[in-house]
Amino acid sequence: MAAAQGVCIHHIARGSADVKRLAKFYQEILGFERVESPNLGVEVVWLRLPPVFTLHLIQKDPESKLPETPWNASSAVVDPKHLTRSHHICFSISNYESFVQTLKEKGIEIFENTQPDGKTKQAFFFDPDGNGLEVGNWEPAMQ
Repeated sequence: MAAAQGVCIHHIARGSADVKRLAKFYQEILGFERVESPNLGVEVVWLRLPPVFTLHLIQKDPESKLPETPWNASSAVVDPKHLTRSHHICFSISNYESFVQTLKEKGIEIFENTQPDGKTKQAFFFDPDGNGLEVGNWEPAMQ
């Protein structure tokens, strides 16, 4: 038996040099809602994707020695086709075709893939900070 019981993802945090720009992207592209954020002494924006998923955007510490995102000036991962085997967050969406068209219209480079079942479609792309994202036409998980 696992040490932790009743486990579920509470939130994912992303450090950013431009929190407002990143928040705007997630709100406009994926429909996140802005929710109340605590005063942490640095710029933060908390976003929610109903019903429960939360994304915490936090001003990046300029002194941090943590590695950059997959997409930066010294990285070989600048093509979204490499995200299939790299770090990314995936979202299930119900309007795959129109969503992918919107990404293309906004000039967002994507890599599309179809699973061997011939039905499951995936699109990989980067947010403005270079974080890997994936969307797919899976049915949303239900409890």
